[in-house]
Amino acid sequence: MSTDINKFMLLALEMAKEAYDDGEVPVGAVVTRNGEVIATGRNRREKEKNALLHAEIDAINNACKALGGWRLWNCEIYVTLEPCPMCAGAILNAHIPQVYFGAYDFKNGACGTITNLFEMPFNFKPAYSGGIMEQECAGLLKSFFKRLR
Repeated sequence: MSTDINKFMLLALEMAKEAYDDGEVPVGAVVTRNGEVIATGRNRREKEKNALLHAEIDAINNACKALGGWRLWNCEIYVTLEPCPMCAGAILNAHIPQVYFGAYDFKNGACGTITNLFEMPFNFKPAYSGGIMEQECAGLLKSFFKRLR
């Protein structure tokens, strides 16, 4: 496993911890290009009262602003939880060619667990890899939901 992959997933975990501390489901995301961080994001649904503010959407929005365009064809995204259908759709629409995620989502995962939007017959298909630092990513989620109960 590349040290860069772990480095960027650790940053995504830092974003997830910020979400956790803010009472949000702890999911974080990082968009990179050529080994440099372009943007970060985290869940903000509860605080902002907005169903769209998943970590990936936040990071993609921030990356588009930073780069001045909607096509992120030369970027990668790292996210602590397998993208849901909405976020996988945003990744497809932004043309992000490489997706790395940590924990598998057995309720809403759209990268192979429940469904796989990246294998659908769209004109763009990103490469993806799951299970990156899976124990750390899943552990933070389990801790959050245990705290709620």
